[in-house]
Amino acid sequence: MASNAIDQTRRMLSLVTYLRERPGAHVSDVARAFGITQDELISDLDVLPLCGTSFRGGDLLDIDTDGDRIWWHNPDDVAAPLRLAADEATALLVAARAVSTLPGLRESDRQALLRATAKLETAAGEAAGASARLSVTFESEGGVFADVDRAISERRRLWLRYYSPARDELTEREVDPIRLFAVGHTYMEAWCYLSEARRTFRLDRVAEIRIMDEASSPPDVELRDLSEGLVQPAAEDPEVVIEVGPGGRWVAEYYPHDSAEELPDGGLRITLRTPDPTSLRRLALRLGGDGHIVSPADLADSARQAAREALAAYDRHPEGPYDRQEQGR
Repeated sequence: MASNAIDQTRRMLSLVTYLRERPGAHVSDVARAFGITQDELISDLDVLPLCGTSFRGGDLLDIDTDGDRIWWHNPDDVAAPLRLAADEATALLVAARAVSTLPGLRESDRQALLRATAKLETAAGEAAGASARLSVTFESEGGVFADVDRAISERRRLWLRYYSPARDELTEREVDPIRLFAVGHTYMEAWCYLSEARRTFRLDRVAEIRIMDEASSPPDVELRDLSEGLVQPAAEDPEVVIEVGPGGRWVAEYYPHDSAEELPDGGLRITLRTPDPTSLRRLALRLGGDGHIVSPADLADSARQAAREALAAYDRHPEGPYDRQEQGR
């Protein structure tokens, strides 16, 4: 799989520890140890001096290379114990207090967070007083989280009105919740009676939720290992090939893929697998002139048809309400 920004970040974090323990390491040896080319390593080394222990620009890593060996000139300075500045302590305390008020937070987690906050207040000194005058309120998915958490605890079924971006529609569903988890966003894994299968629901896409009187009885299913991310394509999933121009290279950053080949124009030919290829039609429309689906042919045809229908809709309504309002002034 092609290297992306996340892979590079992980590699560079490991590279810092590796170089600290091996002063004057040879470029060829380090590249071989990390399974990358020497050019990729040099690219990482060009970025590392811009990193450090403070976002203010101080305490940066003083790392350079003569093309053969790598030298880190200030490892002891950077490794010194960190001290929170007043604004950093304030931001951390405000965030901690805000999270502790989330309605869906389990009580054991809330108490652990409050204990950690109390220790931080003691260490922050005067900065803790300033943070007490600030507050943040969450309004988005806290209530949904609380209902799902309660349904799991009480083993009860849920009724949902859920927005599916792949189909651009709201559906009503009855589900037996299995677990809550977070991978970037907060999700519920549940047995869905509409699909008659296990499904994953993102909480911020739940338009309405209600705890039902029926008991929840999901079938026994093996919980997926999410350590590699939420989307984990299987080898038997259909293969899709997408070509993107320079403006569409972000697709390789956000979609798990088998390969991403460089194209002469600076774009990429991306090969990926997905259990629902039709969901990529929206990606094709979003890319516009920055990319298109190459195969399978029926998916490419349906994406072109969707684009034609969208353009036809604009032709039928060349002026929106805002345009007519402006012309009437």
